[in-house]
Amino acid sequence: MTELLRAGYRECARLTRRHGTTYYWGAAILPRDQRRDVHAVYGLCRLADDIVDVADLAPGARAAELEGFRTRFLAAVHGTTADPVLAAVADTVRRRGIDLDCFDRFFGAMAMDLTNDSYPTWDDLCDYMEGSAAVIGEMMLPILEPTSPEARGPARALGRAFQLTNFLRDVDEDLDRGRVYLPQEDLHRFGVDPGQRRVTPAWRALMAYEIGRNRELYAEAWPGIAMLPPASARCVGTALMLYARILDRIEDRDYDVFSGRARVPTAIKAVTAARVLVAGPPTPARTRTVRPKEAA
Repeated sequence: MTELLRAGYRECARLTRRHGTTYYWGAAILPRDQRRDVHAVYGLCRLADDIVDVADLAPGARAAELEGFRTRFLAAVHGTTADPVLAAVADTVRRRGIDLDCFDRFFGAMAMDLTNDSYPTWDDLCDYMEGSAAVIGEMMLPILEPTSPEARGPARALGRAFQLTNFLRDVDEDLDRGRVYLPQEDLHRFGVDPGQRRVTPAWRALMAYEIGRNRELYAEAWPGIAMLPPASARCVGTALMLYARILDRIEDRDYDVFSGRARVPTAIKAVTAARVLVAGPPTPARTRTVRPKEAA
């Protein structure tokens, strides 16, 4: 491996540990080659997301930056690059045979964030998550080496589950960016304005409803763990357990996502990963599927 690639993979690992600690601790269970490839995919997605969220650039300038990044990524995949991170990502994409269509859908969703600040319905939000979340599951599959083609559906569900958990946890931060990822139809049904940043009975009912929806996605994803080899199953099972636990933390905070971030402490992540490494892939966690009664 060249020094450029080594530097790129190190930087991807740093990005994952800093910004995606649940991914990081899940991937820690994997053999080194798979672990670095997970970091590479995460690193690409992180850098694209950072471009979209640059606060001091106008949307047009961010769109140009995003398109330039996409162009440099494709050039790296099809040729060479002096950028260490893009070199590492391109190396992973080529070795693992990740379908480039995944990246077309991903960059398309990132571009949507430059023009869309809300989503009218759940179906509209799912259309966005197709490229921003479900496709991440597809990118990861060749790295995880599934034993059945049926693993694609659960992998896509897990990508959506992870992102919906992020949306529920990060309501306050997204408001600061001028975005609302909770479906407008749900906000109207429950009579909630998240911009007020108040935990009311209506807000609690809305969040309980969305958490129920989120747990259904985790339940849809669980069967895919049995379609992975042991190391990959331990990795994905750990990440699923840790991410799903964020929902528990939101509930423990009485659905208050405005006064601070619902977090799973790093120590718990490390201990969970260590236990799974010793005990093997986990069994399904609590995935409550009965949603609370909707507001009238």
